Amino acid sequence: MYKIKAENAAEIRRAMRQAKGSVYNRMQAVAMRGEGRNNTEISNATGFNPNYICEIVKDYLKGGIEKLMEDGRKGGNNRNLSEEEEVALIAKFADRAEKGKVVTVEEIALAYDKACNKTHKSKSCVYYLLHKHGWRRVTPKKRHPKKASEAQIDILKKT
Repeated sequence: MYKIKAENAAEIRRAMRQAKGSVYNRMQAVAMRGEGRNNTEISNATGFNPNYICEIVKDYLKGGIEKLMEDGRKGGNNRNLSEEEEVALIAKFADRAEKGKVVTVEEIALAYDKACNKTHKSKSCVYYLLHKHGWRRVTPKKRHPKKASEAQIDILKKT
């Protein structure tokens, strides 16, 4: 079992004033351990699993408060292009689309891959990009909705 001194708990409580969210909760768990509480009590107060509390305390003892402030998540901002680069990329295809030409996702995906210097396996990032910039999927119909039937066309040809 990892022991934390009361002086360290007071130091952590001071640092908690600037902490937010999950960092605050981790600091609170370590401070409570330093104040003499056991894992079950800390678990009830913070909602952390008792095993996770041991991990947090161990991290604190190895790396100090800085280790508690680290955010272990990998991140979710996986953007390949900046907002301006995205707008510039789509503008090329917007001009063609406004002129009535067919623009396919395959073309946009190739240009996107070239701009990112990556090869994406799926087109989901391109679909997300288009949705984000207000594009929608429009496909031409195979047949005009008001086209006459073949029999009517034959009658008109004969007259």
